[in-house]
Amino acid sequence: MYRLITLILLSGIVSCKEKPAELKVGIWRGVIDCQGHDLPFTFDVAKRNDSLLVYLNNGPEKILLDEVSVFGDSVKMVLHIFDAELRAKINGDKLSGTFVKNYAPQANQPFSATFGDDYRFAKNSPEKTTDFGGKYQIEFKTPKGKIIPSVGIVEQTGNHLSGSFLTPTGDYRYLEGNVVDGKLMLSTFDGNHAYVFIATKSGDSLKGDYYAGKLSYESFKGIKNENAKMPDAESLTYLKEGYDKIDFKFPDLNKNLVSPSDEKFKNKVLILQIFGTWCPNCMDETKFLVPWYNENHNRGIEILGLAYERKDDFAYASERVKKAVQKMKIPYEFVIAGTNDTEKASKTLPMLNKVLGFPTTIIIGKDGKVKYIHTGFEGPGTGIYYEQFRERFNQIINELLAAKG
Repeated sequence: MYRLITLILLSGIVSCKEKPAELKVGIWRGVIDCQGHDLPFTFDVAKRNDSLLVYLNNGPEKILLDEVSVFGDSVKMVLHIFDAELRAKINGDKLSGTFVKNYAPQANQPFSATFGDDYRFAKNSPEKTTDFGGKYQIEFKTPKGKIIPSVGIVEQTGNHLSGSFLTPTGDYRYLEGNVVDGKLMLSTFDGNHAYVFIATKSGDSLKGDYYAGKLSYESFKGIKNENAKMPDAESLTYLKEGYDKIDFKFPDLNKNLVSPSDEKFKNKVLILQIFGTWCPNCMDETKFLVPWYNENHNRGIEILGLAYERKDDFAYASERVKKAVQKMKIPYEFVIAGTNDTEKASKTLPMLNKVLGFPTTIIIGKDGKVKYIHTGFEGPGTGIYYEQFRERFNQIINELLAAKG
């Protein structure tokens, strides 16, 4: 009798348990607090069998999040290959929580979302407004006074804006936004980087502010110029005098030492990808390199990724890279080269003047000598600049393959 009563009581407890909250399928508008400014983005929630999928939207880009879990009244979305998550409580049509950077909790930011809203800063309208469209010669200025040259590309339809900013160490990827009260307002959220750009225009001059994450800030200004140019990406990183080769021995993901002079690279064109799993520009370059490598590998080409991760810990770094390899189906090899600090990274490759940015691409000829170094990456969000990079990259590879070893 006692056992029967116990079972009845336990059954009652189980039946009274609340079901997990439901994350509604459809469009959501997310907002991250970026230094007191709203950073809006949209994301789609979908179901596949019993699994939830989320797609982060930035203009034409959709970044798949396939590690989404609902537990109790909360949801956790692991942000693609990055060591970061969106965690929030579900309250019907609302989410409230945190954009969590696991590698740097001090950089966490408040996050909220509303179901059914599909816009950035304002609902899209065809009505005429301040015209920000065009190409701009831009200078970013850090709080310490450092000047960073840039080219801004803005496309406008009605009050809807899209585009990007190029810098010597990479671009700001797909930016999207609106003209609001005569101001340019652009944002992007790719799962790791959260950026907001706000600017005003006077004549052909642009002046504004750039907020990144929780702490980083730069001002910027520029002028409309259809002939705006960037510094030569092939001249910024170079070999020091007296060097013509890259030499190192770094451990692969199984701790086996790898060097460019290894037999498997002999008489081949070798591409070194200075890379980090935390780096969205590196993600863009990898998305370009993976299909390119699959199509060209049998021509006598190898790619070796040099990973510089957030922590000086082999176990952590190798797990991050393994996840990226699995998520992005990367067919080429990686080594763990160091941390993402550019000064420390420079010490790991002392034959270079400096590692200026991630990614940096080094191409080695069949004779083992460095032929080409490209700092940064002009990703697909830069339009014509991306196409020009692809054309130049293929031209260089074709010339090196045709050359005698």
